[in-house]
Amino acid sequence: MFNLRKDARRRGLTALAVTAVATVALTACGGTAGASGSGSASDLDAALKKGGELTYWTWTPSGQDQADAFMKEYPGVKVKVVNVGTGGDEYTKLQNAIKAGSGAPDVAQIEYYALQQYALSDSLLDLTKYGLDGLKDKYTASTWGAVNINNGLYGLPQDSGPMVLLYNKTIFDQYGLTVPKTWDEYIADADKLHQADPSKFITNDAGDPGFANPLIWQAGGRPYKTDGTKVTIDLQDKGTKKWADTWNKLLEPGLLSDIPTWSDDWYKALGNGTISTIITGAWMPGILEGSVPDGKGAWRVAPLPSYDGSPTTAENGGSAQSVLKQSKNPALAAAFLRWLNSSDSSIDVFLKSGGFPSTNAQLNADSFLNEAPEYFGGQQINKVLVDASKNVSTGWQYLPFQVYANSVFADTVGKSYAGKSDLNVGLKAWQDNIVGYGNSQGFTVNK
Repeated sequence: MFNLRKDARRRGLTALAVTAVATVALTACGGTAGASGSGSASDLDAALKKGGELTYWTWTPSGQDQADAFMKEYPGVKVKVVNVGTGGDEYTKLQNAIKAGSGAPDVAQIEYYALQQYALSDSLLDLTKYGLDGLKDKYTASTWGAVNINNGLYGLPQDSGPMVLLYNKTIFDQYGLTVPKTWDEYIADADKLHQADPSKFITNDAGDPGFANPLIWQAGGRPYKTDGTKVTIDLQDKGTKKWADTWNKLLEPGLLSDIPTWSDDWYKALGNGTISTIITGAWMPGILEGSVPDGKGAWRVAPLPSYDGSPTTAENGGSAQSVLKQSKNPALAAAFLRWLNSSDSSIDVFLKSGGFPSTNAQLNADSFLNEAPEYFGGQQINKVLVDASKNVSTGWQYLPFQVYANSVFADTVGKSYAGKSDLNVGLKAWQDNIVGYGNSQGFTVNK
């Protein structure tokens, strides 16, 4: 997505502290103070005409420019843009405001993996009340699915992160590697490269739930299922084991670099060829170009390897914007959100900052598809990225306490990474931890 995403990731998943939303899921089940809002699309138009003031929390680099464009179009509305921190930093402040019953913004940026817990805590406005469910056809299926929870619409998608493979063509050519279509081919490339030069690795992975979950998703794993307060966790389902057993073939023989992603050493390794591929979301090319100048001309984009050579992929990252129930002017907040994530004038501003959109019109525009950055050797990389967005497998759910689950990944699965040992052992330990946590928070969790 953006360079700020790099900064957020660099802080590490420990920033997604338990305090961020450890108790958000059930503490507000009785409702949240403030107007809940009801009405129709015409109410949004009326609210824009009447005007008013809004507060918008976001870490998106384009946030202020988008707000400025909105206020130019609707001079009767004043939007105050506040960056209270990325990801977990924002969630901590948001949770504190929800718990206090005041202090929340009108509109907030929330990542897809964290959205469900806010929706289930009755902290967000159901946007179907204003007819925004009619915007469905504007968005990719995967991002639209991410904001629809229990038959309610709790945000509008902004960006998306269909997973792809970025690879260093210079290194691949030097060592006679073929661009892998399957994970078996990827493992063979990893072994061939490391055997030829033990200082080089196909990729790095020091243990990251934001990386593991999408790969489990792509493998067909569906370890989390939520029905209200009933939760099922099975981190040994068929797809999850398929990913773990496959990844063990890279981890256990030492074919993975343990350089932490987003560290200075990682960027250096991408620039000097020590790490030759990145398995990542479609927002990554802009970060690579801006952060690894030594890689200019060397890197290319390819579909993510799969288990059978099909184009099946998953989503890695991405955010929506939501209206908080605390908003004193929910119709105006919903009208701003409608403009923010569905109007061409807003999305054009978003694209200029390097964003990868969730809207079909922009994804299919010739001007977008035909971009051929010199950094990627003149390859029309957006065609590969857009194809990936069309091949995201469906049916994935996150936990209603995923922020907590991610925060203890290092203490459980991380031990398998540290010992270069069976990931299934770590996954079982992770499951035991988060099952216990969920039950302690009032959920009924089965495994």
